[in-house]
Amino acid sequence: MTEVSERGPNAREASLQRADGSPIRVLVVDDESTLSDLLSMALRYEGWEVRTAADGLTAVRHAREFRPDAVVLDVMLPDLDGFEVLRRMRADVPEVPVLFLTARDAVEDRVAGLTAGGDDYVTKPFSLEELVARLRGLLRRAGMAAAKHDGELAVGDLVMDEDGHEVRRGDSPIELTATEFELLRFLMRNPKRVLSKAQILDRVWHYDFGGQSNVVELYVSYLRKKIDAGRAPMIHTVRGAGYVLRPASE
Repeated sequence: MTEVSERGPNAREASLQRADGSPIRVLVVDDESTLSDLLSMALRYEGWEVRTAADGLTAVRHAREFRPDAVVLDVMLPDLDGFEVLRRMRADVPEVPVLFLTARDAVEDRVAGLTAGGDDYVTKPFSLEELVARLRGLLRRAGMAAAKHDGELAVGDLVMDEDGHEVRRGDSPIELTATEFELLRFLMRNPKRVLSKAQILDRVWHYDFGGQSNVVELYVSYLRKKIDAGRAPMIHTVRGAGYVLRPASE
């Protein structure tokens, strides 16, 4: 499995957006499902819309239908190589920025990717933080604007002020520790999405606990006592899959 590291989401930049104010669209093309899922999660955390493909032909079809604003493209795919995928994509979406992923660090691979029309590349294993920063740079050069970010998240009657580090449910303020705040922020940035213990552990603790999923269970229980106590529950366990945050009315 490809190693991916990150420093965490504490210092978020202003979100980039399309000219019409809608979310940035990114197509992730990689046949390693674990890596693809992790990349998708990180990009959705940025507020972007993500679609994935595990082979070249699917990627070309998605590019035509999805009209991405940027593409993260693995060089080695089971059918077409990334260079051919790029050539076919550009026939439909001529200006889309492409960031190549390669497991090989040879100079000729990097040169081949840029010569084929790629805009940038990263070599596996890589840092998620670096990849997102590279994508931001490509998107800015492509003319995407930074949205004004009011620092507020809302799911049902649960509201988080990211800048002020304040949380309230309805009219009641909720005091959280720094770790509880990060866990809740991750859940609120992915409402109605089932998040596995591994995904939560990677995002909130960065695997500092050696993969011990019991720390996730412990902190979810802490959050439940503060968020759901005496109220309709919002944090739900999906047996065998993970946890999901939903508005209480659903």
